Amino acid sequence: MYVIVSVVTLAVVVIALVDIITRPEGDTKHLPKIVWVLLVVFLPLIGSILWFAIGREYNTRRHDPVSFGDPRRWAGRQRTSPRANTSSRSTEQQLADLDAEIEYYKQRGSSGPKES
Repeated sequence: MYVIVSVVTLAVVVIALVDIITRPEGDTKHLPKIVWVLLVVFLPLIGSILWFAIGREYNTRRHDPVSFGDPRRWAGRQRTSPRANTSSRSTEQQLADLDAEIEYYKQRGSSGPKES
């Protein structure tokens, strides 16, 4: 009987710690994440129960993961880098320029631009 209670308590503590650590800071209520972690570590069963009862935000909507090339990934973000491509050239035009550059270096007999 004691083994079952210990295993269940350990499982609840591990699940609570993983949930606290992987949750964004804005999805925790009442205390900062580090305080919740310390509470669960030092008071395992009580801290875990308090975390699931009052500490986590249940109303947040999880966003579906998106791939790197998905335009939704970059929606709402503004490019502030001075190196950001501000050219209005199409991809085809950029590829044609690259092809022309490759041909130039092939005719020149070099594998690419010389680095200084």
